[in-house]
Amino acid sequence: MASIGEIVAPVAARDALARGRLRASLVPDLLVEARRIVNTVIGGWHGRRKRGIGENFWQFRPYVEGDAMSRIDWRRSARDDHTYVRDREWEAAHTVWLWADPSPSMLYKSAGAMVSKESRALVLVLALAELLSRSGERIAWPGLTDPFTARNGAERLAARLAHAADLPGRPDLSNIRRFSDIVLAGDFLDPADDVMAWLDVLARHGVRAHLIEVADPAEEAFPYAGRTEFTDPETGEKLTAGRAETLRDDYSHAYAARREELARRCKRLGWSYTVNHTDRLASEALVGVHMAMTADGGYAAGMRR
Repeated sequence: MASIGEIVAPVAARDALARGRLRASLVPDLLVEARRIVNTVIGGWHGRRKRGIGENFWQFRPYVEGDAMSRIDWRRSARDDHTYVRDREWEAAHTVWLWADPSPSMLYKSAGAMVSKESRALVLVLALAELLSRSGERIAWPGLTDPFTARNGAERLAARLAHAADLPGRPDLSNIRRFSDIVLAGDFLDPADDVMAWLDVLARHGVRAHLIEVADPAEEAFPYAGRTEFTDPETGEKLTAGRAETLRDDYSHAYAARREELARRCKRLGWSYTVNHTDRLASEALVGVHMAMTADGGYAAGMRR
């Protein structure tokens, strides 16, 4: 007689394979949608807004001993009694890690949503990959790719995702180092303590994180009434409520408290927390995350409506 472990393992393997095939079928269309979104919001390269290595003029400043003679701007210097050099704007490549939650709970899509949570998270990640690649940044997916720079970065990332048979629910983040950013798109329905324990290594390494909570409208409104059976997509456990509407107030309080706690902890760490509902436009989250990434002199690939 087979043990429970011998039965569960093949089932889990089949589920993972099915998820991989579903993701592979979705990725091409999601890449097209991601590029469409980027084309509606991108405004071009704005640089780093500080002096450094680059092609664009930043400012004039007085010549000091040690500056290369070739950097002197003789036309500007001829205007008065000082010698000036031209500084360029810093445009060094930045590394941004991208991740979309592959958990079964992300497959949820209510009647009021335009897409599933998984589709929205992948579209956001691919749109950011497209935007970052156009700006010459390095992108990566923890546990799937090392950082790389390519004009077709979104396409390369999509190909890796399409051929990934199984993605870990929570990848190892310990290899992500200081001066990097990471964008994490998921539903973050686990307790705030569990989520922040997983992300603690980022805080210790000085990595700036940007969390995008992808939410289905039904998860907030809880529009259920009467006898209703709820199934946990992660464990398969079931809960039958005789009058589901009696759970609404307690559920709504717990749901909101979890989000508020995560947002509060992110703010304390200097991270950003954005909520995107699947009955709203993906571009809203894209612009919001970009604003957070460019704040305080951080990543600065230009983008506007």
